[in-house]
Amino acid sequence: MIKLAVFDFDSTLMDGETIEIIASEIGLQNEVAQITKKAMEGEIDFFDSLTYRVSLLKGIKKSRVDEICKNLPYMTGAAETISELKKMGYKIVCFSGGFENATEPAKDILRYDASFSNILHEIDGLLTGQAGGPMMYSDSKGQMLKKLQAIFNIKQENTIAVGDGANDLSMFKYAGTKIAFCAKPVLKKEATFCIEQKDLKLILEKLS
Repeated sequence: MIKLAVFDFDSTLMDGETIEIIASEIGLQNEVAQITKKAMEGEIDFFDSLTYRVSLLKGIKKSRVDEICKNLPYMTGAAETISELKKMGYKIVCFSGGFENATEPAKDILRYDASFSNILHEIDGLLTGQAGGPMMYSDSKGQMLKKLQAIFNIKQENTIAVGDGANDLSMFKYAGTKIAFCAKPVLKKEATFCIEQKDLKLILEKLS
C-alpha cells in the first residue's frame, strides 16, 4: 500500500519565494512580492499572477537564475521531515507553481522522490518572460494529485498535503490530512492541522 505526502515548494520546503529572489536581480522584488501575496491569499487568479510576474523577469540570464536557485534557503526541518516520512512508508512529491530551476536541485538536497513544476522559457540564454508547465493554474496541484492517486492506487486517507497558499487548496481537496504551514487564512480554513512556526519537523508531531 503506497502512502503519499505532497509538499508545496515556495514558503514550505523553501524559506521564501523563488520568483521574488530572482526578481531582486533587477530591482523588482517588492512589485513581484505584492502580486505573490495577493495570489497566495486568493485575491487574484494564480495563472494571471504567474504570467505577469514571469513577464517581469524577461532578459535575465538563465545561468544567473540557475545559480540563484542552487543556493536557496531551505525551510528548517525540511530534509529531516522528508527522511522521517520516508521511514514511515511515504513517497514524497513536490508540487510547485514555481520552476524546475529550483525544484530539481532541491530534490538532490532534500531527497524527495519527484517534483512537478513549471519551466522558464529562454532563448540564447536569456529569459523570454514566458513560462509553461503542469503547475500553471489554481487547480493544477489538485488535478496532478488526483492523477497520481489513480495511477498508483493511492487512497485519499493515505495522502498528506502540505502548503501555505490559495493555490494549495486544490490539492487539499484530495488529501486525507491537510497541513497548513505558516499559511494564509484562506488555506487554514480548510486544514486538518495548522503549523505556525517555521519548522517542518512539527508535522511529525501532528502525525504521531
